[in-house]
Amino acid sequence: MRAVVTRVSEAEVCIAGMTKGKIETGFLVLLGVHVDDTPAQAARMADRICGLRVFEDAAGKMNRSLVDVGGALLIVSQFTLYADTRQRRPGFTQAARPEIALPLYEQVIAECRARGFSVETGEFGADMAVRSVNDGPVTILLEI
Repeated sequence: MRAVVTRVSEAEVCIAGMTKGKIETGFLVLLGVHVDDTPAQAARMADRICGLRVFEDAAGKMNRSLVDVGGALLIVSQFTLYADTRQRRPGFTQAARPEIALPLYEQVIAECRARGFSVETGEFGADMAVRSVNDGPVTILLEI
């Protein structure tokens, strides 16, 4: 499982011109599911995302978490994180099929909500427009 986590001052996902999810301070998370991923890995990914300390403290050090800043999450499915780019046309055989990926994507969302976070989402498999105002910019790649 891979996640691109971007610290944002705001982020929004739209489908067919309509806002599906929107947050202010927090993380925009693009989440990719691998063909071999398991529920245990989804739980670990949620824990890593929710515990990530990349907000600045009073000394200017990245030492504060989502809890500390009252941040929210916008989690968007992103199968292209498993693109095989050895050729000019990417292949996606390492990305999980929807019947595997959707339940694991939903598990990550549920686990983050269970930790008390406000979580907005895109729509799995939809053509989405994602807009974000990156803060920093700070972007972290997590891989489980």
